[in-house]
Formats: sequence, structure tokens, C-alpha cells
Amino acid sequence: MKKRLILLLALVLTIGTILSACSGKDSATSNKEGKDGQPYEIKWYTIGTPQKDTDKVFKEVNKYLEEKINATVKMTQIDWGDWAQKSQVMINSGEPFDIIFTNGTEYVQNSQKGAFLAIDDLLNKEGKDLKEALDPALLEGIKIDGKIYGVPTNKEAARQTVYTFNKRLVDKYNFDISKVQRLEDLEPMLKVIKENEPSITPMATFKAYLPFDYVFNNEMPFAFAIDGDREHVINQFESDLAMETYKTMHNYYKAGYLKEDAATSKDSWPMDVENWFVRMGDSQPYADSLWTRAAKYDLVSVPAEEPTTFNDSVSGSIQAISATSKNPEKAMEFLNLLNTDPYLRNLVDKGIEGVHYEKNEDGSIKDLPARIDRYNLPTYSLGNHFILNLYENDPKDKWEKFKEFNESAKPAPTLGFHFNSDPVRSELASITNISKEFYPALATGSVDPEEYLPKYNEKLKEAGIDKVLKEIQKQFDEWKSEQK
Repeated sequence: MKKRLILLLALVLTIGTILSACSGKDSATSNKEGKDGQPYEIKWYTIGTPQKDTDKVFKEVNKYLEEKINATVKMTQIDWGDWAQKSQVMINSGEPFDIIFTNGTEYVQNSQKGAFLAIDDLLNKEGKDLKEALDPALLEGIKIDGKIYGVPTNKEAARQTVYTFNKRLVDKYNFDISKVQRLEDLEPMLKVIKENEPSITPMATFKAYLPFDYVFNNEMPFAFAIDGDREHVINQFESDLAMETYKTMHNYYKAGYLKEDAATSKDSWPMDVENWFVRMGDSQPYADSLWTRAAKYDLVSVPAEEPTTFNDSVSGSIQAISATSKNPEKAMEFLNLLNTDPYLRNLVDKGIEGVHYEKNEDGSIKDLPARIDRYNLPTYSLGNHFILNLYENDPKDKWEKFKEFNESAKPAPTLGFHFNSDPVRSELASITNISKEFYPALATGSVDPEEYLPKYNEKLKEAGIDKVLKEIQKQFDEWKSEQK
């Protein structure tokens, strides 16, 4: 009897242990999948004007995701003008959510302060297919202290600044834009447009570009040379190139090639308004056909620099997993699928076939009115471009050209280097305010650089620029030594 009781007790304990383990397993599964085994709802915040058909499209998205990964997605867009403030308030308040669009300095700073999860382990497990699909330069360029804090969009990894022209006017006056290599080369054409096209502003307001690798952005006085000495940070506004460039812009301003309020104008110069001759911006393969389709008149571009892979070109579009996410594994499962599954990627981007777009026999697509009016999302912000359907007027080799473009680019000096600004935060705050005062006027030619550039540099000295330069150099040298 005693032996039987001992055996019975042992059996009860064993069963209890098994049940407890099963219960723990069910609990873990429940937590991973959602309450009571229901699909886990992924909260995703991204940039762009909220669209009328988002709920209709994501009803289809969620049908597919439930079958694939037992999850649904609640996507919330925050409008362009509200994005910077509202997204940062959400992050700072510790609001629980799963995924958020981020880029550039915001990505770096929020990663450094712990707002985003390091996803290296997740990429090796739930995101394995995604990691294999990504251009390695993208992942390398967004590392912060050796760790990855977001999923970059697989698209052009390099940047190439171009001059873009209204082709109708180029053809009308038989301009040879192939000879344009520098800002000064524009002058004969701008003169003709000014004298003969009263409804056209010769230069769409842009701030003159200086070809450097910027630690923050081109408005701040911290940069590395792309050619020549790539090892030492400088204040680019002390360079001869800055003076020459801003003199040219000032001459153009005085000649009336820019609007009088160029320095303060808030106009975004949309391409779909044909009131300009030349503008400057970043390009990609076949960008002219994309811009022409959006503008509804022909555009043509020439390069202002060679393709280069910069930190801001690889970090221009990233999906980060929040440190407040209740299920980062499930968030990564979704990102993995979004970037590797053509059906899901095109559904999220283009909407529902037959409602928002039509597919041709050759697999190419064309937009229907509902795509333009009710579901027009910014493609660049959503995920892998290389599995998107081509439009019917896209070149068949479009994505191959993108890959060739990426492979042809040379890395910038600071690719992968991200400055920690904590030691010089007060100096940077002062320098930022000074740059906001001087930079727009100088870069649009609104003031005489021979008078204002020395004043600008003097103010920067007083604000502690030398201390910041020294700290950047120190951190860069330390980072560089770790790369060897």
C-alpha cells in the first residue's frame, strides 16, 4: 500500500508538471499569437497623407496575413507636415506600438536612446528571407555601434544629385544640357528663359548643393570631402568651393533667375505645376520617366555628381520595431513577408487589383482612378522595391538597372559612422540656430557671400564649432580603427 501511494503521488506530480508545462507553452503561444490564440494585431505607423481606401485595402491584407502568420495589421498614416512632431511625441511618451517608419537623424537618435529594438537576432530568425533579399550596403550603413535597429527599404542604396529640366523648353530653345556639369554652366540657358518665358521662373527654388559627405545634413557645418582628404572633418563653409558656389547663386539671384523670396519661401515647387525650367534633387535609374508620369509633362536630367553611397541614402526609408512592441517576433514576421512576398508587397503599395489598378497580359500594371484618388501611398516608405510590379511604360530592365546603379556607387567616407552628439549637445543647439539664420539666404543667393559667409563662420566659432569638430574627429578615428 505504501509503495502504491508513493507511485500514485509521483504520477500526480508528473501529470501536474506536464500540465504546467503545457499551460506555459499555451500561454507563450497565446502571447505570441494574440489573446486566446487570436491573430496578433500589429500596430504600424507610417508617413503620408491618410487615404480613403486604407481600410478597404487592409481588409484584404489582413485576410492574407491571418492565413500566413496569424496576424493582422492596423496601419496608421500621419500626414507629411505632422509627421516629425507627432511621431516623436508617440516615441517619447512610450506609447505601445510595433512598427514605425523612420529615417536619417531620427533613426540614429531614437536608436541611440533605446526607442527602437536591435533586430540582429530577429533578422537571423524571423527575418532570414528578408535579410537575404537586402543589399548588404543598406544593412551596413544603418548600423549603430555595430547593431541594426531597423529594416531599410531595398531600393537605390546610392545617391546621385542631378539637374532636372523642363524638356519642352530644352527642345524649344535647342539647349545642349549634356554640357552641364557645374552650377555655372546653367547661366546661358537661364538668361534665355528669363528673357523669353515671362510665366516661367528659371530656377525652381533650391539651395545650392556642395558635394560633401555630411555628418548631419548640408545645412550644418560638418563634412568630409568625397575626393581628396577623406579622413578629416571640416567646416565646408570655410572652403573655396562654398564661396565660389554662393557667389554664382548670388549673381543668379540678382539677375532674377530665382524668386525674390527664395530664402523664406515655403513653396514646395511641385513638379505637376509647369512654372519652372531647372531644379536640383536626388535621382535614381529611370527617375525621369517616373517624374514625367507624375508631372504629366516631359522632364529630363543630367548628373551633377557620381553615384555615392551615403548614410542618408541608405537610411532614407527604414521600418523600426519599437522597444514598446509586445510581440517583436510577429512584427518581424510581417516585415519579412512584406519585403519578400510580391502579392503582399503590391497589395499594400498599389491596392486591390481591379479596383485600384489593372494588370496587363505581360504582367505590367496601370493605375485606375481609385488608385490616384483614394489609395496613393508613398512607395519609397513601404518596403522592397524589387518585387513591385512594373508599370506598362516602365523599362523592362528597371530593377536590374537599380542593382547596377547600387553596385557602381563608391562608399562615402562616413558610411556606417553615426556621431553621438551627447558630449556637445549645447554647442550643436547654438550652431543649429545660427545655421537656420544664415544658410537659406546664402544657399539661395539672396545675400552677398563675401559679406555674409565670413559673418556666418565667425558666429560658428563663437558658438563652439571647434569643440564639435574635435569631438567628431575623435569619434570618427575611433570608429575607423574598429573597421580595420
